[in-house]
Amino acid sequence: MQLMHIDKRTYRKNTNIVISSFIASLAILSLVFGALLIHFLGATAATPDGSTGNFHLNVIGVMMAIVLCSGVLHSQKQKPYMREVYYVWRLKQLNNQIYRKLAKIKLAADSNDRNAFIILSFYFSSLKQVYSLDDNTLTISTVEKDIAQLNARIAELDISVSPEQFEPELLDSI
Repeated sequence: MQLMHIDKRTYRKNTNIVISSFIASLAILSLVFGALLIHFLGATAATPDGSTGNFHLNVIGVMMAIVLCSGVLHSQKQKPYMREVYYVWRLKQLNNQIYRKLAKIKLAADSNDRNAFIILSFYFSSLKQVYSLDDNTLTISTVEKDIAQLNARIAELDISVSPEQFEPELLDSI
């Protein structure tokens, strides 16, 4: 996966619209599916404690709404409108994969493994991009320090490393 330039305003606007639409659709569809299930399959008489015993039908309605909304979101991920949102989502997933192996990657970097330097270069650069897009100003300075330390180490070893060299398969080699 290559890092690409993302317009922050477009990303934020599209993300907010996607999240709002997903939540609104989920709420409305949950109510509709729950009402339809209760209408066709539910008990009509309430027990003395006021319960109709239709809770399970409401839960099924919520699950149906989640499946439908997720399916629609999945079908739209390649649309130009979703380009930035889907890119950042995939980038965050990749960062999570790298984070889970970060201790091993840092050990490999301590042993001057070139692939480890490529992974770390991509990881820190992508973290900086995600933090910038999400306005995470608290930890971006730490990432910038990590980038500076990594670049100093790479320069000290006189090797050529860039985030563009990263391929997800490199994670399997560490």
